Amino acid sequence: MRTFLQQAMWALGVFMCMAGTEAAEPTYKEGETIFVETGVEAPDRSPTWYASMVAKPYAPVFEMLATQGTQGRYYPYTYPVTLKDLVRFHGHDCEGTTSAANAAWVAFKILFPDGIIDRSVLWGISGESPCWSDAVAFLTGARLQYGNLGFFKDKRYSHAIVLYREDTKMAVLATWKEGINNIPGEPVMLPGKVTWQPKVTMKDVEALKAVVKKAGGNPTPYQVDLMRYQQWAHINDILEHPLEESYQAKVIENFRWEDWIDPAKTLAQPHVRTDTRLKNYPYRDRPVVVPAQ
Repeated sequence: MRTFLQQAMWALGVFMCMAGTEAAEPTYKEGETIFVETGVEAPDRSPTWYASMVAKPYAPVFEMLATQGTQGRYYPYTYPVTLKDLVRFHGHDCEGTTSAANAAWVAFKILFPDGIIDRSVLWGISGESPCWSDAVAFLTGARLQYGNLGFFKDKRYSHAIVLYREDTKMAVLATWKEGINNIPGEPVMLPGKVTWQPKVTMKDVEALKAVVKKAGGNPTPYQVDLMRYQQWAHINDILEHPLEESYQAKVIENFRWEDWIDPAKTLAQPHVRTDTRLKNYPYRDRPVVVPAQ
């Protein structure tokens, strides 16, 4: 016979399994069908030579929820991720990776109102730049081999991202606001504009990038150093302000994955993802008892 508590735990596990299959319901509801403890580990916000911006007042911190091992249930805790962690993954700090993470932070506010980012339900789309695609992959867990990491079909979105929750069927487009965008000839795909004055003007940045980043170009050593300095100064400047002042996001109505991605940059036969298969699996009726020797 199960005790009342055991019966309740079993029923909870079944409910969570069922909830994960509902089209418009989240996989779990914090405080109702699952209890996840957050803030149990201090985020790494110690500045270093490769991630000085991590100590800025509005450098984002992400509380991540993952599954235990390759065939496990949800962890009962979140772990923090900072820009410093992302830099280590990407290989260097750059304005693209930080801007992609900042845009994701604004999008996550819509996708995960409880502040817990469930990496088991996320898909992502970015431009072809590894700075942006690495940020999306790292923060969402989406991968090309699973078919849930894509690249924009419309190249005007190259410096935007789309994050999609497969459980709630909600997709959010996020990008920077006009005034901090600095890619020559590329529009900002949402209407927002910054109301604060950046220390480095985007016109100057775009002009310098047009010289330094031109394939086959011949910039001076000073121009190479100056572009790097401008990028560093720009990101540190942005992170002195609340991220909503520099980035914007909107829900995409009637979202369809195939409408947004470039089909030529997908895997023909994606692998089935298995590390999330048992995330809502019910628990045992009783503890394991080791027989006496």
